Amino acid sequence: MSENSIKIDVVSDVACPWCYVGKRRLEEALIQWKGTPIEVTWHPFQLDPSMRAEGMNRDTYLTSKFGSVDRVGEMTDRLTEVGKTVGIDFDFGDNWLAVNTLKLHQLLHVAREEGFGAELKERFLSAYFQETQHLNKLEALYAIADDFGWSNEKVDAIINDQEIADKVTAEMLHYQQRGVSGVPFFVINDKYGINGAQPFEAFLEAFQTVAAES
Repeated sequence: MSENSIKIDVVSDVACPWCYVGKRRLEEALIQWKGTPIEVTWHPFQLDPSMRAEGMNRDTYLTSKFGSVDRVGEMTDRLTEVGKTVGIDFDFGDNWLAVNTLKLHQLLHVAREEGFGAELKERFLSAYFQETQHLNKLEALYAIADDFGWSNEKVDAIINDQEIADKVTAEMLHYQQRGVSGVPFFVINDKYGINGAQPFEAFLEAFQTVAAES
């Protein structure tokens, strides 16, 4: 990282719709910001690490998490409306499947090392929430990874590598120990925290504060 740049560490989960909204709002702030250069790094978090490998269908998962079907409907309707304001077409239809995201974070970990972590993150979020792809299926992961030049064998090697899984788990624990209990969470210059998918103006205000201090 450049000595004069602002560092943003974003803690988020692929299975988090508000993380997708927060990503879009951060991106809008970055477009509008004309000051000190900003470098963004994405970090893993699991909202539901106990999620079973086969995943859970929409009604089962959301009802168990949020209560009544009516409440689930209100939540998804609100997310759909908010999504449209930032260019996301959320699809919470019958095909939507909640999945365990550890293997996705393993792939993102290696993609970050290879310089395209943010791009793969966007692709996973779009596949999960707009295309209702079942990201616990190898075929879906192979197709997405192929767009980035990864072979099926490389995908298999990454998701079956216990050392990578341990690194991802350790990184999640690091942020939990720093007090991150919900996502998205944005850490600016290791000093300021922004919790949740705040409006882009909140990010701009934080950028201004940090830039003035430095």
